[in-house]
Amino acid sequence: MNSCPAADTIQPVLDDFSFYISFFQDSSATASPSPPPSSSDMPKGRRRRDTGAATAGNERRRKRRKIANLLTSIASIDVQHESQRRESDDDWELSLEENHHQKAEAVLDHYCRLEESLTALENDAGTLRSKRIRLTASASAASASAEGEGEADAARGIGGHQQRRLWVKDRSQAWWDRCNHPDFPEAEFRLAFRMGRATFDMICEKLGSAVAKEDTTLRAAIPVRQRVAVCIWRLATGEPLRLVSKRFGLGISTCHKLVLEVCNAIKTLLMPRFLQWPDDDDATQAKSRFEAPSGIPNVIGSMYTTHIPIIAPKVSVASYFNRRHTERNQKTSYSITVQGVVDPDGVFTDVCIGWPGSMHDDQVLEESALYRRAATGILKNTWIVGSSGYPLMDWMLVPYTHQNLTWTQHAFNEKIGEVQRIAREAFTRLKGRWTCLQKRTEVKLLDLPVVIGACCVLHNICERRKEEMESGLEYELVDDEMVPENSIRSVSASQARDNIAHNLLHHGLAGTAFF
Repeated sequence: MNSCPAADTIQPVLDDFSFYISFFQDSSATASPSPPPSSSDMPKGRRRRDTGAATAGNERRRKRRKIANLLTSIASIDVQHESQRRESDDDWELSLEENHHQKAEAVLDHYCRLEESLTALENDAGTLRSKRIRLTASASAASASAEGEGEADAARGIGGHQQRRLWVKDRSQAWWDRCNHPDFPEAEFRLAFRMGRATFDMICEKLGSAVAKEDTTLRAAIPVRQRVAVCIWRLATGEPLRLVSKRFGLGISTCHKLVLEVCNAIKTLLMPRFLQWPDDDDATQAKSRFEAPSGIPNVIGSMYTTHIPIIAPKVSVASYFNRRHTERNQKTSYSITVQGVVDPDGVFTDVCIGWPGSMHDDQVLEESALYRRAATGILKNTWIVGSSGYPLMDWMLVPYTHQNLTWTQHAFNEKIGEVQRIAREAFTRLKGRWTCLQKRTEVKLLDLPVVIGACCVLHNICERRKEEMESGLEYELVDDEMVPENSIRSVSASQARDNIAHNLLHHGLAGTAFF
């Protein structure tokens, strides 16, 4: 390190102190003039003045000598400090150079060791490649011998088991093996899967082509019946995937994958067949069956909207916040909506799934595909009966909601309530049969509409095949209905509702509950 700048910086300081020291020395020299005249030769007053001046001069000289000594000491201290600093800089340079040499030696040593390790790894890799070639040859020989053991052993999966070369955790499938056995009691099977064995077999047959997988050299494929059973049991019980995994002896991620695969297969293959809008013949039958108990003509469906609880989403949280459920349960609630139209048997003919829980029933209706189809005139001269949460339109028939109703209007509300109750009871059975709809699930928000749609399809299958619900599965449906701001959106529909109410009362179809 170059120390010349440090020397340059200290020189002006020494020059400055030398200036001050010489200045004070000159002052001391000039302050000692020739001896003053004798006091006897001076007047008395002048002698007193000269004595005082001499005393003050002596005091000033003493102070200047002290200051000069002090500045000399400071200068010597500063020179000593600069000398020490130079010595410290030299020591630091030597230490830095020594550390540099030590680190360089350590890096070279580490590089040599690393090179030796890489050489050893290359040798080990060559050895492993040789072993793998030998193992592959052995596995091929074992596979060839296993294929010759006979078709009976291959059907039982013995050959596939011998070919397995990956470690798989040993999980017990005793519960599923017992349920899948022909001697398993029908009542217990129905309680576990919410349907009889015949209905379950029919679903497996319909979905077999979509969910079946082939065996591989690594492992045997999961059978179709087990795949479908995992999905249906998960939807029926709403149990977490951890328990599903223990029940069926499969991994948690495998169970989650199976649930989504089977639900998508249900949507693709079964929904077009078991959940569809009625054709002309079915619509005619629905009108007559709805009119028989209520007296209201041209009704082809009953509508209801419910909420499915969800985990708080990561985006648009406020949109899914359910204020009414939160206030009732004193617990923060988030939900999505399910709007459904059912026929006289409680079978869904149209569903709209997935709109945020903060939306009212009339808002969900306006966003549905049914609303867009109705705008094209497909529902002309027909009614869909809804609750007070929907607006009165040319194809939507709802009860009177204003105050001070007349007898005729009360009678009409009573009859329309009977039709609307069909949809409400259908949703009660839907949530009671498929418990996963009653509580928050681990399914992602994007996948949830597919899962709920699969539940609606399975509900229709059970209803059409007259599958009875087991006792203890009843569910109390609680959904708030808020009257829309614009509750009457068609003058002609309002007049038609008044005519229907008049005919019900004056033709003896209104009943006697009100009276």
